[in-house]
Amino acid sequence: MQFAGGRGVFRFMYPEVTPDTRNEIIRAALDGGINWFDTAEAYGFGRSERGLAGALAANGVADGDVRVATKWFPMLRTAGSIRRTIADRLQALSPYSVALHQVHQPISFSSPEEEMNAMADLVEAGQIRSVGVSNFNAERMRRAHQALRKRGLPLASNQVRYSLLDRSIETDGVLDAARELGVTVIAYSPLDSGLMSGKYHRDPAVLRATPVGRRARFRRRLEETAPLVAALEEIGEAHQATPAQVALNWLVNFHGDVVVAIPGASRASQAADSAGAMHFSLTDEELAR
Repeated sequence: MQFAGGRGVFRFMYPEVTPDTRNEIIRAALDGGINWFDTAEAYGFGRSERGLAGALAANGVADGDVRVATKWFPMLRTAGSIRRTIADRLQALSPYSVALHQVHQPISFSSPEEEMNAMADLVEAGQIRSVGVSNFNAERMRRAHQALRKRGLPLASNQVRYSLLDRSIETDGVLDAARELGVTVIAYSPLDSGLMSGKYHRDPAVLRATPVGRRARFRRRLEETAPLVAALEEIGEAHQATPAQVALNWLVNFHGDVVVAIPGASRASQAADSAGAMHFSLTDEELAR
């Protein structure tokens, strides 16, 4: 989403990311061991997809070396749009193929069954390799899974908001259903837009440089989130890790292999920091705390 910053609605959330900065972000991610990237049609109407493809190409990355996920935006559309727009997705991401194509959110003129059948057609045509959904509740995820199973395909993933500050999927049935069905949970906003980095708690004045869309919410939450950030800092000291790295490490390990995370980056240092979350192990006691 950051690669669509600076223009349209995204100018209220993220600053402009220059081509050079995009290249540096992708390089830092690759160097840190990250080999898959998530984007979407709705992020700047293809701007993010084109920026990602350009940055991967600038770093000399071959299609087979990475996995790219994108999303079809369903609002005010029917499932037929999935087939009609796949050429646009492939063109925007060229020369990189679509390893995972996702229905971006549940609001649509079509049913989950119709959407999954359209996605299955793309798999059978060799235009995408796997199918996911995003922001689906447990009941809708089950319907999508069942529709794909009839086509001999798995539902690969459900991309939902999940972090130490938003754990609703643990109680609303989504996490339990994912475990039961073998669906991977892709956690977006895993650091709550950087709130868990601790930088705003250490220096609230930094909020002045934060986009308007997040500033007021962050200011309200500083006090209530302070105990969590303090615990992340304390645990991090034992591993020479940042609070953000501890938060990400918890997210991708606490539930075994069920959850993966997609932290964003507006600069290379953030990508490098996120990649560092893979290189230490929290103890059972630390995970439980």
